[in-house]
Formats: sequence, C-alpha cells, structure tokens
Amino acid sequence: MNKTIFEKIIDKEIPANIHYEDENIIAIDDINPVAPVHILIIPKKKISTLNEIEDIDINLVGKLFKIAKFLAKKFEIDKSGYRTIFNCNEDGGQTVFHIHLHLIGGKKLGWPPG
Repeated sequence: MNKTIFEKIIDKEIPANIHYEDENIIAIDDINPVAPVHILIIPKKKISTLNEIEDIDINLVGKLFKIAKFLAKKFEIDKSGYRTIFNCNEDGGQTVFHIHLHLIGGKKLGWPPG
C-alpha cells in the first residue's frame, strides 16, 4: 500500500516545516496556505477519515485541539481569533486521506467558508 504524503513526512522521507512534534502528533505548515497562519495538526496514527475514528482514538483526536490551542498562542492568533477545520471525504474537501486538523488564522476569516 502506498504511503500518504503525511506518512512520508512523519517518517522523515519528505521535509516539512515542523512546528510541533511528539510521539503521537506532528504539526506542519500547509503547503497551500489560505491565511498567514495555516498549520496542519496530524496524528501519527493513520486514520483515513473522520468516519474511521474509533473509541480508542478519542483522546488522540482531543489532543489535536489542545495542540491547536498551543500553536494559536505561539503564533499570537489566540486573541484575534482562528478557525479549526477537519475535512471529510471528497465533497468535504479532503485531499489527503489521513485525518488532519487545519489551524487557520492571522487575518479576518469570512463565513460561510465555501
């Protein structure tokens, strides 16, 4: 089975600008940012879509949001505001089938998103 781009980054086969990493999670710059801050927070465990999250993954998924809060403060967007987004499947805009949380901020974001 072919690795996703995120698995290649996690395995250090492809370089990335890493903002956070521990044994379970890595956070990197999005290669197509839509705002001054656009970071992808990725679990190292491959979960293809939100539909595949199991009970055992709940703490891991919750930790993605804790890392988003940490990075929002680090990049000084915690006070002005930011958005966190999961995309699920093709119609939801998911292009890499390995769940990841987008942290987007650093400018006024419009609504609805698209």
